[in-house]
Amino acid sequence: MGTLVALLSVMLTLVSLQGVTCHGVQPLSRIAIHKTVLALDSHASIKATPSVLGVNGQNKEWVVLEYSVSNPLIDDWIGVFSPGNFSESSCLPENPRTFPPFLCTAPIKYQYASYSSPHYKDTGKGSLKLQLINQRSDFSFALFSGGIFSPKLVAVSNIVAFANPNAPVYPRLAQGKIWNEMTVTWTSGYGINEAEPFVEWGPKGGQQSRSPAGTLTFDRSSMCGAPARTVGWRDPGFIHTSFLKELWPNKLYTYKLGHRFLNGTYIWNQMYQFKSSPYPGQNSIQRVVIFGDMGKDEADGSNEYNQFQPGALNTTNQLINDLKDIDIVFHIGDICYANGYISQWDQFTSQIEPIASTIPYMLASGNHERDWPGTGSFYGNMDSGGECGVLVQNMFYVPTENKDKFWYSTDYGMFRFCIADTEHDWREGTEQYNFIEHCLASVDRQKQPWLIFLAHRVLGYSSDSSYADEGSFAEPMGRESLQKLWQKYKVDIAIFGHVHNYERTCPIYQNICTNNEKRFYKGGLNGTIHVAAGGAGASLSDFTPIQTKWSIFRDYDHGFVKLTAFDHSNLLFEYKKSSDGKVYDSFRISRDYRDILACTVDSCPSMTLAS
Repeated sequence: MGTLVALLSVMLTLVSLQGVTCHGVQPLSRIAIHKTVLALDSHASIKATPSVLGVNGQNKEWVVLEYSVSNPLIDDWIGVFSPGNFSESSCLPENPRTFPPFLCTAPIKYQYASYSSPHYKDTGKGSLKLQLINQRSDFSFALFSGGIFSPKLVAVSNIVAFANPNAPVYPRLAQGKIWNEMTVTWTSGYGINEAEPFVEWGPKGGQQSRSPAGTLTFDRSSMCGAPARTVGWRDPGFIHTSFLKELWPNKLYTYKLGHRFLNGTYIWNQMYQFKSSPYPGQNSIQRVVIFGDMGKDEADGSNEYNQFQPGALNTTNQLINDLKDIDIVFHIGDICYANGYISQWDQFTSQIEPIASTIPYMLASGNHERDWPGTGSFYGNMDSGGECGVLVQNMFYVPTENKDKFWYSTDYGMFRFCIADTEHDWREGTEQYNFIEHCLASVDRQKQPWLIFLAHRVLGYSSDSSYADEGSFAEPMGRESLQKLWQKYKVDIAIFGHVHNYERTCPIYQNICTNNEKRFYKGGLNGTIHVAAGGAGASLSDFTPIQTKWSIFRDYDHGFVKLTAFDHSNLLFEYKKSSDGKVYDSFRISRDYRDILACTVDSCPSMTLAS
């Protein structure tokens, strides 16, 4: 305790870095810790119990805080710090503030002292339950007065730690570069020189084998700017990926994570299971969930007073409840809104573990993962908080040729998915445009009739007020280049995030509805149905009052999209709300292969009548 207080006394300030004001501000960026003063109060105290977590292997536990102070104020707050023993030695000279000393690390979460103690202001006594996850280091809790804008440190708790902070945690599955390959990515505190990572796996109830895992990490210099490079930095540990190859289609497999130490001993994670992908074109019921902009939420209510991502836990819980009827998930950008506060990525992977450990969790890149000035992103804004794509490219596996060029295709049975990267140039003549055309052109529609285009920013149509105010109804320059590809190759549905609401259009081409049906499409669509599905968790965004002919259904609420292919001729589309999991919008497509072959406007080359 004395050591911690001594260390804290030489780090009285923390750089305040205002987050990007894009549909809410990262809660940790709201704390003006550069104004922090040391005001340790001998009559103030804070104690955390238990001091050892995860004694039975758990990677998520609740801690109870008991605290008291002599002069309570309604805006007193508690910050959770990890590692628990800070040091100013890690402060970088590039820190934009010029006056020392610095407290170099932001809290990983925080909560008001009166949150669950309504009489705190009168009694000066309170208690609080906070949930911690295993993040490869210990924790301490600091009590501040003066609110988040003029913090005064009045008390520091004892140290709390998981029994094995380095344990392998939070497996996340993803499809490999071919249909019969599954990848498993996880995080641990073990470097390759300390322990060899692997996955033990095999058919459920059958013979098990071991596949080695590659190990990656990155350091502060990999970040492109603050706060990721300064107060938001936290050691990411080691990220391991193993490739499980030559899987039989639609077969149940079990797996568990392992590390073999140099002395021959092992550490294991629990047993998980997954179902392998169907063969491309295989006729089976295939169910796909798609959404964008979910983010993370805290079960203990911390970090949420500004309604940053109020629907994230609801969406997560609905998917967990429906997991037996979901085969694969696509999270199309704005993954966890860490915005440069690296600790949030661990918290997000913990939140989605029940999903991502069981079915492939596929990503697209969004502005809050990639964009940073001077780093080659198509947009020169600061939405990634200095991450510039490093976190999303390392924390999850994506079957790209080059992870910094975050576009790829993946096949799932009767589906072909072409995933674009809106944070890089997609216009005609670019490398990405050529990829998109090849992805759309190379699919055999007799085997894979359901052709889906996915991207983060809206490249098609949206009635979101931000786009309507620009007069564009989509990302400027979005559909100008791509609409002829969607039409030529007869893309069925294009789904986007970025706007935090839900909207569905008619089948459309060049701003004109090509089919007047709204619920049951028989035969050819003659255009592409465009969907905005960016309402999975982040604070909602408004629609324009302008009514357009192409907008069929709008919903200002949190939700996600589900596609069910029953066979090669019948597809069901559903929009479900995160609050109750019920369907609020749907349509069906029923057609034969010849309907896909038939020509429509700009989908076939010119013909002659020569015999």
